[in-house]
Amino acid sequence: LSHTIIPLALPKGTERFCELCQKRAYLECTGCHVTFYCDEDHQQADWVGIHERICQLLIPIRTQTLSQTGRSEILYKKLITICKSEAERKIAEGKHQEALPAAQFFLRCSTDVNGPSAVQLVPAYLLLAEANTGLGDLVSAMEFLSQAEWVVLKSPDCGHEILHRLHRSQGRLHTALGYLESARKHFANDIYHASEEYGADSIISCEGYFLLASVFVKEGKMPVVRSLYSQVKYNTYIMPHMYYFGHSVHTSFCLFFWQVEVDKTLTAILEFVQCDVIADLAQVVLVAHSLSMLWFLRGDSVKVSSVTEVVFDTVTQLHSEKSTATETTNESTLCIHTLYHSLNKV
Repeated sequence: LSHTIIPLALPKGTERFCELCQKRAYLECTGCHVTFYCDEDHQQADWVGIHERICQLLIPIRTQTLSQTGRSEILYKKLITICKSEAERKIAEGKHQEALPAAQFFLRCSTDVNGPSAVQLVPAYLLLAEANTGLGDLVSAMEFLSQAEWVVLKSPDCGHEILHRLHRSQGRLHTALGYLESARKHFANDIYHASEEYGADSIISCEGYFLLASVFVKEGKMPVVRSLYSQVKYNTYIMPHMYYFGHSVHTSFCLFFWQVEVDKTLTAILEFVQCDVIADLAQVVLVAHSLSMLWFLRGDSVKVSSVTEVVFDTVTQLHSEKSTATETTNESTLCIHTLYHSLNKV
């Protein structure tokens, strides 16, 4: 999908630079003829990362064939949407290397549209920081987060959504660096801004409680962990899946960004409450119930079956202890049992 170009053969004053590293380019994409690379490795990385999705969209922008300013704005917005969603999807899948080209182009388009100091650049900086954190390049992640923080400091009117995302990214990075006290502060700010923007019981706020609890787990402060886990509203993780249940695959794709984090969150909480020596057994059932609902809506009968065993064992223990939570756990157990058999019939 490329052919070689000779820099010295180009018209005087014309230079071509690599899409990824900005070094002198020697290859040209034969799909759009407006994108260049220093070598085949960078072309392949860009193709897999984002270029395959936007190849033809770049032609009118880079050849200046757009006749109307309005058309240019619409095309840039489309590019920004595609690059942002691709970067988010690949990060959710754990494909951090592939996410970098999409996040880089997201930043480039946002800069072209909004200028170099606009608050709209912050989401791109955060995606680049998250991708680099996933790759273990914490130095680069710190640089991107510093740029995001600087933009926010110069934009005192930026909303709670931007602030929550910035603090969450900073909390994750500081956790990876081992700066646990700083991580706690960032996650606490994350929870505050997420609660102001989405509500205290939203799935985004609940995820903040989980991340803050994960820091206390590292510090061995289990009473605080129990308290924070009690703030997680498990039903909030189910509602988005209930909304999209039965919709088309394309519509359900909107849920993909949540699924990895949701599974990780609820599975970690379930493992914790199961191993906790003073665990609230009713909470074990509630977490297991939420997981079984999610897996049922995804059609995963194997996982529903595995969590059913956990619930039955816990309910048996609750009965033996004559717990006051027996009625609640019986209802959860009945729901899980019904879900499992309904899924098997389907």
